[in-house]
Amino acid sequence: MRDTDGTDTLAGEQEPVKDGVAEQPVYRFAACIEYDGSSYHGWQSLKSGLPTVQAAVESAIGRVANHPISVVCAGRTDAGVHGSHQIIHFDTTSVRDLRGWVYGTNTHLPDAIAMRWVKPVSEAFHARFSALARRYRYVIYNNSIRPAHLSKGVTWNYRPLDVERMREAGQYLVGTHDFNSYRAVQCQAKSPVRTIEHLELNRYGDLIVMDVKANAFLHHMIRNIAGVLMAIGTGKREPIWAKEVLDARDRKAGGVTAAPWGLYFVDVLYPDEFELPREPLGPSFVTALMDS
Repeated sequence: MRDTDGTDTLAGEQEPVKDGVAEQPVYRFAACIEYDGSSYHGWQSLKSGLPTVQAAVESAIGRVANHPISVVCAGRTDAGVHGSHQIIHFDTTSVRDLRGWVYGTNTHLPDAIAMRWVKPVSEAFHARFSALARRYRYVIYNNSIRPAHLSKGVTWNYRPLDVERMREAGQYLVGTHDFNSYRAVQCQAKSPVRTIEHLELNRYGDLIVMDVKANAFLHHMIRNIAGVLMAIGTGKREPIWAKEVLDARDRKAGGVTAAPWGLYFVDVLYPDEFELPREPLGPSFVTALMDS
């Protein structure tokens, strides 16, 4: 439907009336955000004013909406961590067509952040609480010489890594477990219990990709798993060590927390009723390798 001012109105939306005065309707949108997190202090906005992905996204959408915008994300990422499929939702009283939201927002975003798509959703949709599962990929560059390209897009490990040993170790972590040993000491989650649906490792030349899907993740959980698996891959530890660390339920039993550079938030699964767009899993350079 097109209003008299030439803007598009969402079909079925009507202005509520309060005390005889029409109020502006509120629309909810879901959107997909892609970002290179290497220059940001994580996703979440900070009181310190340091650059974060959330602050940049809210500012850009707000300029398109012509009013302040607050976004909710599917999963907060740490400093240096990237996203190829971060899902957000935001509420607005402004009416723009979908192309206007995407292209307008991207015009006001820095080069390291992009909105991939936007879609109107019902108020029942919540980017965080409606999510059924989340998925990350951790990309390791395994070569004796450090990379010049993608230096903040992959984690470099110069020691030869045995992927078969890492695969064997990773299977001990699949299922529902207490992951206290694999979360940061400062993790604020009330429970350390999480369910990992799959943990897979594959090598593509010098790149090793760890793909993990779970109902939710703890602070530093993926990076701590990567640290343990890389120690096993180098031969410093046996595959059973991954289970021994898990069973200890003590962060001190774990290995070194791996660097954030190779970590990508690549997917969120929601109930089919929301009909959100589906895209190939990122990051794009990994997708290209897998398809070749």
